[in-house]
Amino acid sequence: MFKMLRVLPLSLTRIKYSNTSGGAATGETSHVPPRSEIPDQYKWHLEDIYANDELWQQDFNTLKSSLKEITQYAGTLKNSSQDLLACLKERDELGIISGRLYAFARMHKDENTSDTKYQGMTGKLESLLAEAGAATAFIEPEILALPDETLTTFRQQEEGLKEYSFYFDNLARQKEHVLSPKEEAILSRVSDITQASENTFNMLAHADMEFPQTIDEQGQMVQLSEGRYSLFIRSSDRNVRQQAFTNLFTTYNRYRNTFASTLSGNVKQNVFYAKTRNYASTLDSALKGDNVPTEVYDNLIATVHMNLAPLHRYVALKKKFLQLTDIHMYDLYTPLVKEVNFPFPYEEGLKLVCTALKPLGSEYAQILDTGLTSGWIDVYENKGKQTGAYSWGNYGTHPFVLLNYNNRYDDVSTLAHEMGHAIHSYYSQENQPYATSSYTIFCAEVASTTNEILLLHHMLNTTTDKNIKLYLINQYLEQVRATVYRQTMFAEFEKMIYEISEEGETLTADSFDTLWHDLNVAYYGSDIVVDKELGIEWARIPHFYSEFYVYQYVTGYSAATTLADKLLKEGQPAQEKYINFLKSGGSDYSLNILKQAGVDMSSPKPIEITLNNFSTMLDQMEKLLT
Repeated sequence: MFKMLRVLPLSLTRIKYSNTSGGAATGETSHVPPRSEIPDQYKWHLEDIYANDELWQQDFNTLKSSLKEITQYAGTLKNSSQDLLACLKERDELGIISGRLYAFARMHKDENTSDTKYQGMTGKLESLLAEAGAATAFIEPEILALPDETLTTFRQQEEGLKEYSFYFDNLARQKEHVLSPKEEAILSRVSDITQASENTFNMLAHADMEFPQTIDEQGQMVQLSEGRYSLFIRSSDRNVRQQAFTNLFTTYNRYRNTFASTLSGNVKQNVFYAKTRNYASTLDSALKGDNVPTEVYDNLIATVHMNLAPLHRYVALKKKFLQLTDIHMYDLYTPLVKEVNFPFPYEEGLKLVCTALKPLGSEYAQILDTGLTSGWIDVYENKGKQTGAYSWGNYGTHPFVLLNYNNRYDDVSTLAHEMGHAIHSYYSQENQPYATSSYTIFCAEVASTTNEILLLHHMLNTTTDKNIKLYLINQYLEQVRATVYRQTMFAEFEKMIYEISEEGETLTADSFDTLWHDLNVAYYGSDIVVDKELGIEWARIPHFYSEFYVYQYVTGYSAATTLADKLLKEGQPAQEKYINFLKSGGSDYSLNILKQAGVDMSSPKPIEITLNNFSTMLDQMEKLLT
């Protein structure tokens, strides 16, 4: 459903644990510096939102008082087109202010997550936004209560209502799922309560649970963590990765019933909302907001199942090249080639990204240069900084990007990825009114991944070093395995557990384990040993607390693969269509916007193209390894 107060997409899709061995600006120091030691040129300019905290507080007070003002429109939307327009404009203004407030407080908090001041500012704003949702809950039910002929007349009478055309049409399409004003207000007020399962999961997995010691590559015993696990599971030392694997999942297994309770509770919550809003299923509820037929979801799973042979071949190649008698799940992440030392200091990374993205045209290049040089980006890790990377679009100001740059090729790729999100937000906000400026998650990953693919293509075309080429191909194969194959498996798991719950059956730790084990066997084939410990892996996947979210990683990656191919082969015609896609924001349904850009996601073809490319890259790797 349309959200009353929207913060433009916060893309946390590239969250990764930072490698804390790197320094601030050089990557050569051994400590993580405090933020005061980071040069200002490598910090984002949050003062472009508010010059100081006092101005933030003034807007907070304005937002709080405005909630009383907008409730005065309750019961009046039927009176005239002027009243309807005034109410919608007032709601838009609330959305814009709330976006600024949240961006400023949250991004300051992410500069140092232990800063209690910005924790407090973020928390009190989140509470106010819940109130705002309740205060504006009357709007959509009142619009839907208008006779069709009345709304049509209003739209013809008032020129200002034209920018809400798609909103009105989309709302009418979902009319049967909007409740009465009183019921909508109740659902808005309980939004905090219904987050209990997810909050409990986060506290248990990220705060309360402790992992045992495990062996590192130097033979020393060290405390295991999720961050260290992501390094150890890629180790060339099989004993290191096996011990990390066993220790991690044995720990999760101790809490299996609690994790089953939190996930089952989250599923029940979403099933409740879907039934309350009269959807055919929870999957239907999750997809219908963007008018995506459930057949798209089902076709994705079916298409990947028909193309599992390349994944099985990849597993067999790993088994052969790593000289393993038996390949286990803890061997799956081991690179076929060692990491190649080709460092990219930040300034060199900027130049590489600018060169690789030239197929997007001169206008895109100018915006990119502005973003790279005008305080959009917070570059280096500092003590207490939020790990990973994200892009934040904020209506009325330029976008922002958080990085933890550590002079590796992966960091250059992350930079290209997040700037893809940022420039998507920039184009959308510059070309769309607030009402249609927020693009969907379905489209969001397309812009970012297209940049990554263009960067990889440039690197493969320009490098003459066999080891670097092998390293890059290995990175690509792992990305497709993790993004397309693995996320589709996640999507299938979700579909199964929701169907079980909707049929009135109980979800238990045993049922989760069995489903997860059997899916891994089906996806990875007979060459791999699916270890018993892996059965609990479902418990550590935070994405399952955002229902039917992960399939969009697959569709986004596949659409990006198709569009990148077109940009490289067709030139300017494809470029113009692509820029129009970025400018479209949320002015139409995602499938329509992407179709106009040149990719039909209702067809299995983009998935097939992506998996064919995977197979072709696998052929190249096999030749280079012989």
